[in-house]
This record gives sequence, C-alpha cells and structure tokens, in this order.
Amino acid sequence: MTGLSDSFQRPINYLRISVTDRCNLRCIYCMPPGGVQLMSHDDILSYEEIYTIARAAAELGIDKLRLTGGEPLVRSGLPELVEMLSRIETINDISLTTNGTLLKRYAAELKAAGLQRVNVSLDTLKADRFELITRSGGSLGQVLEGIEAAREAGLEPVKLNVVVMSGINDDELLDFADKTIAEEWHVRFIELMPLAGEAAPAGGFVSAADMKRRLELLGELEPCLPSIGNGPAKYFRLAQAKGTIGFITPVSEHFCFNCNRLRLTADGKLRPCLLSDYEVDLKTPLRSGISQAGLKESIEEAVANKPRQHQMAEGYVPRERPFFQVGG
Repeated sequence: MTGLSDSFQRPINYLRISVTDRCNLRCIYCMPPGGVQLMSHDDILSYEEIYTIARAAAELGIDKLRLTGGEPLVRSGLPELVEMLSRIETINDISLTTNGTLLKRYAAELKAAGLQRVNVSLDTLKADRFELITRSGGSLGQVLEGIEAAREAGLEPVKLNVVVMSGINDDELLDFADKTIAEEWHVRFIELMPLAGEAAPAGGFVSAADMKRRLELLGELEPCLPSIGNGPAKYFRLAQAKGTIGFITPVSEHFCFNCNRLRLTADGKLRPCLLSDYEVDLKTPLRSGISQAGLKESIEEAVANKPRQHQMAEGYVPRERPFFQVGG
C-alpha cells in the first residue's frame, strides 16, 4: 500500500460511499417539496460492486469509509454491506451518517456487522418543528430512540449534525449546546451551504462566529481535540461538559487545504470534491470487466483532478447533482 496524494500533496485516505439516493425525509435544505426523480434500481451500484471499488481504493491507501445516502438505512440489507467492507484488512474505520429514524431497528445489527460509529442528522429538538423541517411522517421521537439505541449498541461516539438556519432553528443553539453538558452529546453545528438542484430556500445563513457569540451565554468555549475522527470540524467544550461542540465552516472558513476525501455516488461516479461537478465514471468500466489495476487507475485519475478548493466565494455552486445524490 503506497498511499494516495493529490497534486497539492494532500493525503487522501477517506472514501464516502452513497448507497442510495432515496430518503424517507424531505428536508427543506436538501430536497424540493414534491420530491425528486429517483435513480432506477439498475443504475445503483450493487453491494458487490461497492465492495470491489472499496477494495481497490483500500489497496491505494484509503483506510476510512463512511456510508451515506440519501438515507442509507432505507436500502435493504445494509448490514450485509458493512460486513463485506469490514473484511477489507486495511480499512480501520467504518462509519455511517443517518437521519436516525430507522436507527433503533438496525443499530445492534450494524454494530455486530462491523460498523464502529454513527453521525445522526438532527436539526431541531422540537417535535412540531421536526415535521416542518423534514416535511415527512417521521418523528423526533424515532430519532431520539435511534440515538439511544446506537449508544447502547456501542456505536460511539454518536455525533449529532445540526444545520443552522436563521429564522428556522437558530433559536435552539443553546438547547443543543446544553445537551453536551446534561447528556454528554457531541453536537456539530454546520453552516448552511448554497445547494444545487431545486431545494427550496431554507432560512438565512448563520456563520460559526455568530454561533459562538450566542453560545457565550453558557460560558467559555474551550478548544479541545475530537474524541475520534479527523473530519473538518473544530471542537470545543463547555466547562463541566463531557460532550463536545463542533463547528463545520464550509462557507465562512473553508477547510479545503486539508481535505482528505473522495465521494462515490450511488450510481458509481467518483467525485474528488463535493462542490465540483467533475466526476469519474467507475460503474461503466466495472460492468464492462475492467481489471483491478484499471479500476485503481481510474481512482488515481479522480485524485489527480481534485481541485485546490471550492469556488463558492466566486458564486459557483455545482449544478449537475443535488447533495442528496452525493452523500453530503
């Protein structure tokens, strides 16, 4: 294993895998009210194809995998994929990002299959607001039960991802932060990004600096290291808190200079940057019988074309795919 680096000498060791474009929620910052045109079953990579790509990536130096969607738990048999991926010897971390609504049902099975931890997307602690934000029949109670089930199964640390939107949920910043003291939650506040596709506007932008100012009502935020992982969040801790508060700042302070990830879409395209339309097709050559060596060359091609940074500051937003097809 030689390790992967892009043309800017950034080591690339993390692959996010979207297993489906389907989701049982319709969050206001992600999807339009009427839903979206979904991919056909034949367009989606099989679990065997995902495994083949992940194995090739691992041979190049990828050692961390994250399963995403859409909502990954709506795809049947996901623990089977986790078990397959866990057999790749050089993969040392397999995690999952989920909206949590189905997590109670699958947490123990996922842990037994080899999953190590989960991130749960949760943008409100208010039941009526949950229905407003998600435009769905799902419930806040299901997500909270899923979080507890994940903890009981040992999928820790459970991290909570909160997209902060002015006029919609920014009044809950203190409530979420208080959970890091009272219940040892690990909360990550995420700046709202401009989205591709037809998602409806979802409130105003709130910078991480503004969030920090508001949280000062609870006391000083002391910088700390993450409990696990090497993602883009900067972590802090309130006095007496066992949990942590993270800030992810794709807009006000981008973290492209140390980006270590690739993204595999559900239909088999490898994207070196979330905020770029450039992608390399792996599905077509894979189904045409490409060799393992040829597959690794295609992965290396994507890495070689990873841009220095996104272009949001210049007003560029990718147009070819909405985020729910890329895994966020």
